[in-house]
Amino acid sequence: MPGTTEREAQEIAGANASGRPPVVFVHGLWLLPSSWDRWQAAFQEAGYATLAPSWPDDPDTVQEANARPELLAHKSVGQVAAHLDDVVRQLNRKPAIVGHSFGGLFAQMLAGRGLAAATVAIDPAPFRGVLPLPISALRAAAPVLSNPLNYGRAVPLTYKQFRFAFANAVSEDEAKQLHATFAVPAPGKPLFQAATANLNPWTEVTVDTSNPARGPLLVISGEKDNTVPWAIANAAYKRQRGNAGATEIAEIPNRGHALTIDSGWRDVADTALRFVQRFVNPEHAL
Repeated sequence: MPGTTEREAQEIAGANASGRPPVVFVHGLWLLPSSWDRWQAAFQEAGYATLAPSWPDDPDTVQEANARPELLAHKSVGQVAAHLDDVVRQLNRKPAIVGHSFGGLFAQMLAGRGLAAATVAIDPAPFRGVLPLPISALRAAAPVLSNPLNYGRAVPLTYKQFRFAFANAVSEDEAKQLHATFAVPAPGKPLFQAATANLNPWTEVTVDTSNPARGPLLVISGEKDNTVPWAIANAAYKRQRGNAGATEIAEIPNRGHALTIDSGWRDVADTALRFVQRFVNPEHAL
């Protein structure tokens, strides 16, 4: 598995040199780190140093990812978590970690290892112990899970599939723009791992919800999300709320799974920012 990329090394060095508290943004399936560009700018303006790590072998651009889907195949939950763990441990201080979808799962995994000063999990993919499996979530995952051979492939979403899974709560014009701008193939393996997590006692898709060093956690759910409906997000919250750290959940009205990239992204970013500011105040940076 490749180590820290040049871009990641530059972001780590910049965060460590800045004296500002770091915020790490983690993307999910069918997106790239560039999907966080506007979020990074907003958090930087608020006084934070920001990083958006790649998954191993992520291409730099959407165009390259769509041209070379094989680069994205074969990535497991354990591999991605190990890479993100390595990036976070190179920071001089614990970061706030913000993740979307599978990125929300990884954010919780890292928090459960005691690596986060605060965590925001947005429409997070389920981990072992999260039991609800709504029909809409099965339909959203069907482009991958319907074919066992996709376990070792990177699978793109057609516009129709993306419209249902991500962009159901925006206009058709915006949905087409989001698909063209952000969508890339995604490794099938993590979805198969998540789908079987409650049947596999050795699964990599686990979160330590009881670690007292987990820190404060906010789960954000989009009201109209088909991929990670409220039932899944709320079940994750219920698994987490026994932790000693503050644990909260917020629902964003009329928003689908594209809530981090669509035209209403700033409302979601501000919800995450207000939570992070309560626990990681940039005015207290050394």
